[in-house]
Amino acid sequence: MGTELPDYYFRVRENGAAVFRVDTENRQRRIEMDQIAVINIRNGEVKPHGDRALTDADLARIEAWMAERADVLAHRDIDDIHRAVDYLNLTTQWAQSRASEEQLEDVTDALLLAMHDLRSVLVRKKADRLTSGN
Repeated sequence: MGTELPDYYFRVRENGAAVFRVDTENRQRRIEMDQIAVINIRNGEVKPHGDRALTDADLARIEAWMAERADVLAHRDIDDIHRAVDYLNLTTQWAQSRASEEQLEDVTDALLLAMHDLRSVLVRKKADRLTSGN
């Protein structure tokens, strides 16, 4: 890790982050983190913490972080879907080669309903794309 700390720290929360300004330029050379805002990634809202006034530099860094975070979350979403495809394939192999009758009885209805629901949505979305010309 380098000796230079970033000027801002973002503590990730479920829908965004708490934003802190990092300060090491004090007499004790301790790291101080001063919360300056709370952000909501879903609706783009930036709320200054307490009676803070955010500077242009604060807002620019927050907006950049929000864009970076949106990219990370979008990548994770598609990665999760690719993993789900792998899990479906592994589940198929398990059901065909290793599953006991009791295990199959335990999961069959739930799997069939989930797969039926997924298939219905995918077929409808595919039809929508084909009919809209995309």
